[in-house]
Amino acid sequence: MTALPEPAVLVLEDGTRHVGRAYGALGTTLGEVVFATGMSGYQETLTDPSYAGQIVLQTAPHIGNTGMNDEDTESRRIWVAGYIVRDPSRVVSNWRANASLDEVLVQDAIVGISGIDTRSVTRHIRAAGSMRGGIFSGDAAKTDAEEQLRIVREAPQMAGRNLSAQVSVEVAEVTPAVGEKVGNLAVLDLGVKQATIDNLAARGFEVHVLPQDVTIDGIRAIDPVAVFYSNGPGDPAASGDHVELLRAVLDDGLPFFGICFGNQLLGRALGLGTYKLPFGHRGINQPVLDKSTGRVEITAHNHGFAVEAPLEGSFDSPNGYGKVEVSHVGLNDRVVEGLRALDIPAFSVQYHPEAAAGPHDANYLFDRFRDMVVDTQKDAK
Repeated sequence: MTALPEPAVLVLEDGTRHVGRAYGALGTTLGEVVFATGMSGYQETLTDPSYAGQIVLQTAPHIGNTGMNDEDTESRRIWVAGYIVRDPSRVVSNWRANASLDEVLVQDAIVGISGIDTRSVTRHIRAAGSMRGGIFSGDAAKTDAEEQLRIVREAPQMAGRNLSAQVSVEVAEVTPAVGEKVGNLAVLDLGVKQATIDNLAARGFEVHVLPQDVTIDGIRAIDPVAVFYSNGPGDPAASGDHVELLRAVLDDGLPFFGICFGNQLLGRALGLGTYKLPFGHRGINQPVLDKSTGRVEITAHNHGFAVEAPLEGSFDSPNGYGKVEVSHVGLNDRVVEGLRALDIPAFSVQYHPEAAAGPHDANYLFDRFRDMVVDTQKDAK
């Protein structure tokens, strides 16, 4: 008879407790508890560096069916701080799998919990907001409840945290262009996903993935035709160096495209504010309106912060970069989902157009970026 998994408990900073069973590695983990609404693509979620520092709850009840493979990972490892599922699959049912999800969670030392009412936790977070939490499993689950709560409440808040150095490459990495080369593209790695690199290379860019502490001289040294800021974890208000670097990029007249964290940093470079959302947007089913076309796109999201800007009409950049407009709006809560500068070649979106593992409604944005860079090159001649 197979022994039951070790006990585990999820403790939220408001004192809420959920008792379940260990899933993955045993021990203690702390982070901001958030929920992701995708019904598929858990491998891409787990390996998205944007989830660093967060304990991710999957709202889909059955997780692990298709195991893990070597092709769908978005980075070099699993980045979530912890993992919460309701019913982990007991078997792997996919010909591409070469390991179970549980095996890889143990391999990457990710502490998780299963067998709890994830719907209840999700509803609680939607009402009270994302909050710090801890998973205690194995021997740690036996720790006194008051001590567990003290440990959770002493964990750092996500607001004010700069996590870029944890997820960025340490040395530059280059991916050759596919087909006719447009030019060298400087990608600031704030937690970039492999699908993003692949999409940029497929548009003719030689993709130079640069460490997050690169200087403007380091960017200029590769003679870029444009600059791209990736997705990533943390509070944009704690990334002042990245904002100043972006202002230098814009002052150089280089075309710019940013996604997710890159959208928030463009907002701050333009002189706008950012703020923390109550429970954020995470999943692959978020509806967004493209104001230029009137088209509604179903998009992939992973963000807990957003840009403050007027949704209608254009406005002046407080930092002197001309007219700006909000290009995309989230239809669930009217959050700014994209910015477009009207007087300089720069735009950004809050969601993930590479959309691994789907949907691909917004993939055209990579084409829009390529077209902007090519047009800028023509104007310079």
